[in-house]
Parts: sequence; structure tokens; C-alpha cells
Amino acid sequence: MQIPDTDISVSAAAGVRQSLKAQSFTESVIREMTRLNLALHGPDKAVNFAQGFPDFEPDPRILEAAARALRDGHNQYATTWGAPVLRQAIARKYSSAWGRPVDAETEITVSCGATEAMIAAMLAAVDPGDEVIVFEPFYENYGPDCVLSGAVPRYVELRPPDWSFDEVELRSAFNARTRAIVVNTPHNPSGKVYSRAELELIAELCIEHDALAITDEIYEHLVYRGRHVSMAALPGMAERTITISGASKTYSVTGWRVGWLIGPPALTSGIRKVHDFLTVGAAHPLQVAVAEALDFPASFYVDLLGDYTERRDAMVSGLRECGFEVSAPDGAYYVMAGIGAFGAPDDVAFARRLIEEVAVATVPASSFYHDPASGRGQVRFSFPKRIETIDRGLEALRRLSRP
Repeated sequence: MQIPDTDISVSAAAGVRQSLKAQSFTESVIREMTRLNLALHGPDKAVNFAQGFPDFEPDPRILEAAARALRDGHNQYATTWGAPVLRQAIARKYSSAWGRPVDAETEITVSCGATEAMIAAMLAAVDPGDEVIVFEPFYENYGPDCVLSGAVPRYVELRPPDWSFDEVELRSAFNARTRAIVVNTPHNPSGKVYSRAELELIAELCIEHDALAITDEIYEHLVYRGRHVSMAALPGMAERTITISGASKTYSVTGWRVGWLIGPPALTSGIRKVHDFLTVGAAHPLQVAVAEALDFPASFYVDLLGDYTERRDAMVSGLRECGFEVSAPDGAYYVMAGIGAFGAPDDVAFARRLIEEVAVATVPASSFYHDPASGRGQVRFSFPKRIETIDRGLEALRRLSRP
């Protein structure tokens, strides 16, 4: 079967043209791959290794907490910047993790997922023309977020197989126009976990150039090797870091769209204003449920990591058997896989071939780079799936022909 052409011609008439901002980026390639696979094969046959959401149920305790919150009447607007019970739970969690008090009233904003949190942070902290440093490969939202906020991105490359950056290149990216740097750890799509030494270098440069760090830490509890370090916990960084995280990945509730930002009061004030006019607020009963989840015992996180380690190992070993070039990720739940053994010079064509021939959706790695040529030799696999799903997808991939 062949993927149909999905290009849509848009009239250039003044009344119906897109804004220049909207014309400057595409739809999400991640969600496009999911959509194309479903359209071609249907939900029973399609295997979704493209989009990072689980195909298993969340912990029953969080589901019961949500049902109870609905029954208990939490069905109208919460406080715009977050239900007090959730902000207090977030404050307890990070006060303990960071070893310093985090104020629920002045430092925390609850958002509609980490995705809204990132654009709210940029709109609140970055002026048009300011430069924002972005490591690449990058999660695909960061580019459009820069466009929408008027920022000028400066890219610093993470180089496989260990996804390290060059210190000289990073230092040269900072200048008088640098307003912020985006740090995603654990990292999507590579699985890199930034070391404390790497983060201390970034912190040093932020302080030297009076720049902010906007950190995406949504995978903070999925670290297989190394240790997660929050930038905001480093000396001198509490007052210049906006930390973003959320419930989606840790508690397997990606559809709930409950995230949060933690920042110094002056920045939080601006973030709350932007958040208010972006979305007003996240779903009240789901906020109440997430507050309960944040108080789960330590055993929950031990089991979570054990389950994901099993999934990671199954995916990595299976992809190697299929002929992909793979390094096991240190964190998050993605694998970047080299496609050279398949004689595929173009990642987009190869990703479409996987959909057409074996009903497996992946993400072409070129979508994670400002210059698509940098990602042509890889695709990304996502593994928050049941072991049976991973096995089924790998079995399909074994049918691929190689030169």
C-alpha cells in the first residue's frame, strides 16, 4: 500500500493566506507519521513507534483520584495559575529534590502540558530579536516556539553516539544578544542525560552573559544511566531558571495535559499572564488527581524505571537484530537509530517505507534539526509501549529487505 499525497494547496488570496509565522513551520512530523500510519492500516494493524504515548493504562490510583475529583465537584475553573492543592504538591516535591524552599504562591504555574509551558515561558521571557540557544537535535516544538515568540535561534550540535557538545561551540553561541538557552534533560530525541559538569558549564555561561535557562525536564524520572540534575538546583541558577515538567510521561497520562513551570517570582508573574491568555487553565479535576499522584510512594518510581528499562532493552536489542545502528539511551523513552544498513539515503522516504511496507510508524530524524541534512541517516523509535507491542513491531521490521 502507498501513502497518499497529503499536500494541500493554499490560495494566496489576501483574505485566506496564512500568516508569515504560520508559513514558516510545518505540522508536527511526529503526529503526521501517526496519522498516516493509522489512515493506511487502521488501529488494529498499525504499530505506533512514532508518538511518545503509552498503549497501556495508567496506575489505577491516579484514575480513581480523577474520578473522585469529578464526583467531589472540581468541575469548574481552578485558579488560573493552578489549583492550590496541585501547586502545593509541586512545591513539596521540588523543595525536597532541590534542597531549598519552592513557594507555591509565587514560583509555580500549572499549564496545559509541558508544550504550553514552553511557549508560555518564551513569550513571557523573550523579546522579538533576542537570541535563544537550542541544542540539536531538538524536540520539534522548540523551533516554532522561537518563531512564535520572535526569537532568533542559535543552534549548538549534540554529536552521536554519546550526544556530547563542543565546549568551544557552546561558548561562541553566547553573546550580548543571548536571552536564554533551552536545555532538555533527559533529552528527546537522543536519550542524552546531561551530566552535572555539562550543566555547570551552561550555568557558568548563563551567569556570565546574564541569560536565562529554560529547562524541559518532563522525563526527569526516566534515567537509566547517570543521574538527573536540575539546573535550578545549581549555585546561582535559581533566580535565572524556568523549570518545566509535567504529569504526562511519569504517570502515563499524556492526554490529560497537566504540566507546570517553576521560576523566580518576577518571571512567574509574566508567565502567569501569558498562560492566562493562552489557555486560562488546565482541567481542574485532573489537577486534583495529579496532586495525589505526586505523593505516590518511592516504590512507584522504582517500578516505573524497572518497567521502562525492560522496554528500552527489548527495543534496543530488537532493532540491532533488525540491522539498525543503535546506542542504548541513558534516559527518556526514545531510540535514535541509524538506517545505513538499509541503503536508505533519505530518512523521510525510509519512514514512509516503514509505514507502507510493515505498518510501523517512526519519526524521520531530519525533523529534529534546523538543517534537515543533518538527520537524514536516522529515524526515531518511541518505546512507551507494552512488551507485546514492541515485539509485534520488531517482528514486522524483521521483514524489511536489505541490499
